[in-house]
Amino acid sequence: MLVVSKITENLEEFAELMLKRNIDIKPKLLNIIELDKKRRTTQSNLDNLLSESNQIAKQVGELYKNGDMQKAEIFKEKAASLKKESKAISELLNKIAFDLKSLLLDVPNVPNKLVPNGNSDSDNEEILSGGSIPKLHKNATPHWDLAAKYDIIDFELGNKISGAGFPVYKDKGAKLQRALINYFLDKNINAGYKEIQVPVLVNEDSGMGTGNLPDKEGQMYYVNEDNLYLVPTAEVPVTNVYRNTIVSSEELPICLTSYTPCFRREAGSYGAHVRGLNRLHQFDKVEIVRIENPNNSYKALDEMVDHIKGILEELELPFRILRLCGGDLGFTSCLTYDFEVYSAAQKKWLEVSSVSNFETFQSNRLKLRIESNGKKTLAHTLNGSSLALPRIVACILENFQGENSIQIPNVLIPYTGFDKI
Repeated sequence: MLVVSKITENLEEFAELMLKRNIDIKPKLLNIIELDKKRRTTQSNLDNLLSESNQIAKQVGELYKNGDMQKAEIFKEKAASLKKESKAISELLNKIAFDLKSLLLDVPNVPNKLVPNGNSDSDNEEILSGGSIPKLHKNATPHWDLAAKYDIIDFELGNKISGAGFPVYKDKGAKLQRALINYFLDKNINAGYKEIQVPVLVNEDSGMGTGNLPDKEGQMYYVNEDNLYLVPTAEVPVTNVYRNTIVSSEELPICLTSYTPCFRREAGSYGAHVRGLNRLHQFDKVEIVRIENPNNSYKALDEMVDHIKGILEELELPFRILRLCGGDLGFTSCLTYDFEVYSAAQKKWLEVSSVSNFETFQSNRLKLRIESNGKKTLAHTLNGSSLALPRIVACILENFQGENSIQIPNVLIPYTGFDKI
């Protein structure tokens, strides 16, 4: 959520940068500024009334004490009138505050100047690529056929148990999943991230804190009886560890990593691009989250990108890094880099990670502040997939397939306990 004072100070700059998202936000920003002025004026009026009411209450007490009943009654009536007026103004103030917050919740984050102009993912800017696209044998097949051939992932069984998008991993398929999770966690921990285990059900305040609500409400699974949401990513519970928190500048950076299953409704998804592991309703992911001093957050973003790049290099997977254009940028992000891995059997790129800097957008919602020399400022928050498993598994199966086996990347063999499927 944007800070109103920053909107007021940077109105023209914000409006221009928002054009990268292909939206004319200036009228809404002006509305926010005017509503905030009204809120502050109304608050001032209420404060004055309450102050006057307190003074009269003291006078009433003194008058009764001195036996001046007639004057005390006059002042008492005035106090009652002020109380009624204060109540009306307080109700008006609450409505203004509600309307202002509703407007702010509907405004996306301001894109960084580095965000390219563009309308869709086809306008994203490739900044780096690495690895070699393998040349497969003539009978090479996509991962869903390999999963059936080696009996390591059962999509039909998952459909029987839950429905489409809930695969069952079996034998070496399950071990490969577990190996990747442990490998990702170990890499993150060795890079300075502290492991944390968090709930996979979160309340509404947590969803609001990271900006998933109300923006992605339709994509989150909801448990009606308990008013809880299944997490779409570990980012939500991990970042909310620091909701309503003041951290000392000496504690920064705070670097956390967590493994969770993730749940996404993916409403309306269909077609060949969602086949097999390409898009699921439940999947495993390891996440990294950072809380940073604003002066260091973009350096931290670069470090996160380099970290994930190193993991993909160790996995020997061909990858590319994209800087997302304004039309493809997430609601909460200032700047996002996507990682895509090439699927040799499907002959296309598959997104496996997003790494984003949210600046103060989340911390303002979370009320997450940094204290330094007695002064409190909003922190910057960042997160990244490190990594999401389904498409990594798909690309390992496809890119490392031979005529009669699938080779395991060398870096994973200590984790799997076997070198081939």
